[in-house]
Amino acid sequence: MGHFRLLVVGNGISAYGSYLNMVALNVFIYHVTGSALTAGLFMAVRLVTSVLAGFVAGRLVSTRDRKRLMVGADLTQALALLALLLAPDGARVGLLFALAVITGSCATVSQVALRSSVPEIVGAEHRARANGLLVTGRSLAMIAGFASSGLVVAHLGYATAFALDAVTFVISATIMFLLPVRTRSAAAGAPAEGAAEQEESGAAKGFARALLRTAPLLAVMIAVRAVDGLGSSSHNVALPIYSDSLDPAHPATFISQFWATWALGNIVAQQLFGRVTKKTGRTPGERAFALGACLMSAAFIVVFAGLPTVPTIAAALVAGMADGFTEIVYVSRLQAAPDAERGRLFGLSASAENTGFGLGMLVSAALLESFSPLQVVASFHGLAIALCVVLLAVLAGRGGTPTRRPDRPEGRDDRAARDVSTAEGRSS
Repeated sequence: MGHFRLLVVGNGISAYGSYLNMVALNVFIYHVTGSALTAGLFMAVRLVTSVLAGFVAGRLVSTRDRKRLMVGADLTQALALLALLLAPDGARVGLLFALAVITGSCATVSQVALRSSVPEIVGAEHRARANGLLVTGRSLAMIAGFASSGLVVAHLGYATAFALDAVTFVISATIMFLLPVRTRSAAAGAPAEGAAEQEESGAAKGFARALLRTAPLLAVMIAVRAVDGLGSSSHNVALPIYSDSLDPAHPATFISQFWATWALGNIVAQQLFGRVTKKTGRTPGERAFALGACLMSAAFIVVFAGLPTVPTIAAALVAGMADGFTEIVYVSRLQAAPDAERGRLFGLSASAENTGFGLGMLVSAALLESFSPLQVVASFHGLAIALCVVLLAVLAGRGGTPTRRPDRPEGRDDRAARDVSTAEGRSS
């Protein structure tokens, strides 16, 4: 785990730069163009690219060296930011949209490659603990990135913010390159040369159909994450509106309190999760994931219910804890699949989550013109709760799925995931 902790540090550093830049880029493009439509289009391009990149990332991670993919993704983003810094003013708008494509695709490839590699880096028995460390690292990075973005841009300027982000990607790539870690199962052998080029254009859809047929629980869990993306987008869009209604003179106050508390909840969840799994030697399964997702969505709804400050902040803490818990359980569950299929699963998951989030951004923004933040957030998160209830009902009908040991041999759904490629070939 020593090497993995260094990896978490590198990942957290690049995440800090990403969160810093998320604020700086959105403000910068509005500052340069003076158009809210252009700023919204920038975000849309990045989201669409992330969705499409998920399908490509699944194939790349399954057929290419994952360590090189992660290093290459970080360095590509660093070079793109450097190009933006050196470009003349007249060329920057076009470069910003190119940057949206590059960051959207590279971030997805890096995420899919890292999640697929965790069991090989730390061992299957430590994957839940490792995922918890990644959640903690990104939560701390989010707090630092959002908290410092205003100060960096206001006092040091956009160029410094972009340069700082580029440096964080270089640091992350350097750490990953130097770490002596294995990112692919030894049993899987070397990536198949040219395998990705031989796949048909409809392979991603075939994989999704085969997964639904052979491993329905995994398919439903991915669907829950997609609907969670809808819910997440709704409270992200609704937060500024709700915060402004609470205190028009200081609209950023509630947002800051919310995200800081949410991130703290993520960290607490990781600490508790790590201690429980270490003590019991078991990792929660599908039922715990569904219950955690229900609690998370319910807590987000309570945040917008207009309660006094203390219970609202308490709900934000619970939302962060449940969010962190479900993230760890979900990622650990997909990592239980055989290494050969893991990249496809995480690629499909990334596309599903980004699709839900992007679609939710558009729909929730439109709905907030006519409905209150509570109504919109409750509707979107209510869909997630309803789907989780369906998952719980399916689990109850099957007698539930017991909590499994992290190093337990693959079960029915794991074997089904391993056979997805065969089923996919029959369905093409």
